[in-house]
Amino acid sequence: MKTRKINMGMVGGGPGSFIGPVHYKAAVMDGQIKLVCGAFSSDPEKSKITGKEYYLQEDRIYGSWEEMILSEKRLSESVRMDLLSITTPNHLHFGPAKMALENGFHVVCDKPLAVTVDEARELVRLTVTTGLVFALTHTYAGYPMVKEARHLVRSGGLGQIRKVVSEYPQGWLTEPLERTGHVQASWRGDPERTGKTSCVGDIGTHAFHLAEYITGLKVTELYADLGTLVPGRKMDDDASMLLHFNNGARGVLYASQVSAGEENGMKIRIYGEKGGLEWTQTEPNSLIVKWHNKPTEIRRAGTAYLCKAARYNTRLPAGHPEGYIEAFANIYRNVATTLQYSMNREEPPEEALDFPDVHDGLRGMQFIEAVVDSNRSKTWVSL
Repeated sequence: MKTRKINMGMVGGGPGSFIGPVHYKAAVMDGQIKLVCGAFSSDPEKSKITGKEYYLQEDRIYGSWEEMILSEKRLSESVRMDLLSITTPNHLHFGPAKMALENGFHVVCDKPLAVTVDEARELVRLTVTTGLVFALTHTYAGYPMVKEARHLVRSGGLGQIRKVVSEYPQGWLTEPLERTGHVQASWRGDPERTGKTSCVGDIGTHAFHLAEYITGLKVTELYADLGTLVPGRKMDDDASMLLHFNNGARGVLYASQVSAGEENGMKIRIYGEKGGLEWTQTEPNSLIVKWHNKPTEIRRAGTAYLCKAARYNTRLPAGHPEGYIEAFANIYRNVATTLQYSMNREEPPEEALDFPDVHDGLRGMQFIEAVVDSNRSKTWVSL
């Protein structure tokens, strides 16, 4: 039951931000969420500039996220924000998330969840204690054909899974952009703002999450090799690792930001006893299913033969491309639907509960820590 729009506040997303506008467009796409306030920058003047671009009331454009959370809490329930969207660099995820939960606000946070496992565990504790919703924008889980892949694997269609190959190559940091004043490269290349890793935290966590999300398996141990391939760079820009899963399956994960010529080549291949599948982010509306002893299939988004979850997360008829913003929007829409049902003390539909959450965030932080430990010790590390 939908009674009103969900009121959203935003932290981050000021001038020069890439991910902030993506969050905003995704949040408002389905008409279930409206932006009512924001603290878009640590510079109050820059925050005002962005707030005016979103046509916000001047008194609800804040100079800091602390001020916003406390001020919004004093407003009436129907007016104040219900949900805080966190679109800041990594080191500014934990503080706003913790304060939002402590003051009764739901959270949607960009990944990774925090910069340490201890911070992630604290957010899990607060989420469980308060009963609030905490979603993490592992965007690729929102694609319809990823939902179809998940259904195929988890329903046993491929038999027992034996091999998982998950990769995310980019080429945008082939040159040392962080030395040119490039906003996105600068904070990603700064250990004080990005955390223990750069490449693994930024894109490796997506490849890891997708492997576990689709298969339902857990990585039990890994052997990682991190590289800094651009001379003089402070942090990792390339990663390769071997994975062991809890059913005995083996895996390979590759993440790189110096694979020259690549765009955002997130790709996953999963092989079972009966066949395999392949999904690529640059061709997201197709899922290739390869059988051991019969012809290969190409399943397409928007078609009636797909599973319920894939159809639920598709907006357009077959042949009309949907992409990154729509996948991102599926996470926000599912969160909004969950909140709307909860406001009426009703149980949300199963499909609406399908979004990455705080537990996925903790899992991602544990993955990052295991990768760093393995690279340092040159041994297999349990996860």
